[in-house]
Amino acid sequence: MQFVHYLGAAIGLGMVVIGAGLGIGKFAAAAAEGIARQPSAADRITGAVNLPLFLLEGVAILAEVFILLIVLLK
Repeated sequence: MQFVHYLGAAIGLGMVVIGAGLGIGKFAAAAAEGIARQPSAADRITGAVNLPLFLLEGVAILAEVFILLIVLLK
């Protein structure tokens, strides 16, 4: 019955990776569109997008670490 824990961890990790990928893709697409519309504001757009991208990536990495700990400690 321990197989269920591994299956849950695998599904959770997949959901985290898919969600983070979709979020990062949306941010990057919006930034690229904004820079294409107004190239003179590229520095400000890039600066404004960097922080949310780093936070989103950090959340994904933390979720992966927590799932790894759950698998290893179970």
